[in-house]
Amino acid sequence: MRKIKKILIANRGEIAVRIIRAVREMSLSPVVVYSDADKVSLHVRLADEAYYIGKSQSSESYLVGEKIIQAAIKANVDAIHPGYGFLAENAEFAKMVEDEGIIFIGPEPAVITKMGSKTKSREIMKSAGVPVVPGTTKSLKDISEINATAKEIGFPVLLKASAGGGGKGMRKVEKGEELKKAFERATSEAASSFGNPDVYIEKYIEEPHHIEIQILSDNFGNTISLGERECSVQRRYQKILEETPSPFISDDIRKKMEDIAIKAAKAVNYRNAGTVEFIVDKDQNFYFLEMNTRLQVEHPITEMVTGIDIVKEQIRIASGEKLNIKQSDVQSRGSSMECRIYAEDPFNDFSPSPGKIIEYVSPSGGIGIRDDSGVYEGFDVPIFYDPLISKLVVWGRDREEAINRMKRALYEYRIAGIKTSIPYFLQIFENEEFISGNYTTNLIERIESVEKKIPEDQEFVALFASGIRSMEQNGNNSDHSHEGENSGSNWKNYNRMKTMRRI
Repeated sequence: MRKIKKILIANRGEIAVRIIRAVREMSLSPVVVYSDADKVSLHVRLADEAYYIGKSQSSESYLVGEKIIQAAIKANVDAIHPGYGFLAENAEFAKMVEDEGIIFIGPEPAVITKMGSKTKSREIMKSAGVPVVPGTTKSLKDISEINATAKEIGFPVLLKASAGGGGKGMRKVEKGEELKKAFERATSEAASSFGNPDVYIEKYIEEPHHIEIQILSDNFGNTISLGERECSVQRRYQKILEETPSPFISDDIRKKMEDIAIKAAKAVNYRNAGTVEFIVDKDQNFYFLEMNTRLQVEHPITEMVTGIDIVKEQIRIASGEKLNIKQSDVQSRGSSMECRIYAEDPFNDFSPSPGKIIEYVSPSGGIGIRDDSGVYEGFDVPIFYDPLISKLVVWGRDREEAINRMKRALYEYRIAGIKTSIPYFLQIFENEEFISGNYTTNLIERIESVEKKIPEDQEFVALFASGIRSMEQNGNNSDHSHEGENSGSNWKNYNRMKTMRRI
């Protein structure tokens, strides 16, 4: 067992803040790194020590492992927590950390390498008896080979980047004549996003659900599941809203998926926190999709229903402790949901919306609400990084209460000076398909398709503009004596909009 007293967090924004809080609660010392754009970021303000690592572009700061290692050595830390994104799943970086005698809070570099390759991981899982989506376990470079494989497994198919994730380098192909162009685009995007043009092919599952299992594994062969998360609300293959428990799968299927996830983790001698992701068809048949060898963005909803702090468990495992949680200790209570709040304009094709936050009022008051934020009033949201600025998380005794609590929190959330995705989430939480719990990964696509088909009504447009203008005035109004009036206007116009235009 190695004693950890000081941890460097190799990340920024909300996840760096979230990790800092766990580190402090364990009476440990948090150290952070920052770029030019993050000199006055919240994570820098909250840490014990902060070290400058370069220019604003991530390629010159957060993605440069050598600079982070130098900061870690200078700060004399015992461990490095990578968070998610940036170098979190970079096996080379993990090895650099370990070679310096510093603890990497995550799995071994060899495991990151194995599970980082989508084709290699599929091959390992298939050998271990884990069900995988029909397709190839090797990269395909020749269009004739892709044509033959697609005909064998049947259309529609998915072309996917071997080294990728987040929907990049992914193309759905409905028929043979689309394959060549889709292949060229997928390989080009894979090369620019991951430095690796390789793609593979798999069967496209109709009416799919994206469900993942959170696991914890220690260094003594103990692996437990913390339950599942429903991640089917996606836009362009990117998760934007997650919930647990899934309203779709049965208790029996949930138990089977958890058992398979544990089996998958043991097949690679996994340690630390990880997530096994599955694609599930309309008949609840499930198939291995990938394994994320890091902390997930959506981990807070699992914490809300289990009461287990996943980051603290990561630190304990990395220090060499045995899991002090048995599978029988894991009890899921109630329902939890997370909305990823982005600095982007949902009414302008979700384009980034950097700039100064001139007003910030978090809705974190009241029972069952958690706002994992990396910003504050007066902060300049930079354009150089992912536009995620906070994660709004709620808990309810059941799904209905969680939905109503989230709607209330979204109405209260006030961020002025930049555009955010909050209005978009308000629409999703009025969607009958979502409310019923009977939705798939195609939900957002269908919502947007319906919106395009509805002719623009002059009264609707006027009301919509009035509602947005009222929200903006409310956010920018320095005379707080009018807040109640403006808020009431928001509610009135929004409710009239709902009556006229159901989505």
